[in-house]
Amino acid sequence: MFRRNRTDEPAPDVSTEATTESAQGKGRPTPTRKESEAARKAAFTGVPSDPKAARKAAREADRQARYEARLALQSGDVRNLPARDAGPVKAWVRNYVDGRRSAGELFIPVAVAVLVLGFVRIQAVQVGLLWVWSAMLIGVVADSAFLVWRLRSGIAQEFPDEGRGGVTYGVLRSLQLRRLRLPPPVVKANGSPVVPKKPKTS
Repeated sequence: MFRRNRTDEPAPDVSTEATTESAQGKGRPTPTRKESEAARKAAFTGVPSDPKAARKAAREADRQARYEARLALQSGDVRNLPARDAGPVKAWVRNYVDGRRSAGELFIPVAVAVLVLGFVRIQAVQVGLLWVWSAMLIGVVADSAFLVWRLRSGIAQEFPDEGRGGVTYGVLRSLQLRRLRLPPPVVKANGSPVVPKKPKTS
C-alpha cells in the first residue's frame, strides 16, 4: 500500500552518462570546429585534409590529366582532347586544313634543305637557294592569307555563334608536316577519309 510507484522513480540522466562514457572512452581532446569542418570537407570531396597530401594528390591528378590528353592527341580521341584542340570548331578546322594541300607543308623540308646546301660555297648554288627561299616565303604567306580568308568565312557560315577562335589554330596546323600533326588527320589531302590501319596480328 505504501509502495512507491515505478513511474515516480527519477529517470537516469542519459546525456550525462553518455558524456561521461564518451569522455572516458576516446582518450583525446575534443576536436575544434575548424578541424571538424576540415575533416568533413575531406570526407565529402575526397581531398586529403593534410596540405602536403592535398598538394601531392593535386599533382598526381594533373599528371594523370596530361597523360590522358597526350594519349588523346596521339589517338585522336575527341573525348579527352586538351582545350586547345577540343570542340566542334577545331574539329572542322582540322578537317578543312588536312583536306587540302598547303605551301606550309613544304616549309620545314625546304628550310632544312636550304640550311644544308648553304654550306656549299658555289655561287650558282647560293643564288639558286636565294631564289628558292624567296619563292617559298612568298608562297607560304600567300597560301596562309588565303587560308585565313577561307577559315573565317567557313567558320562564320558553319558556326555563327562560336566566334573566330580556330583561324590561328588552322594556320599553325597548315605549317606542320602532315605526319607530325596532332591529332592525326582523319581526311586525306584530296578530302577522302583516312582508312584506319589494321592492328598487327602475331
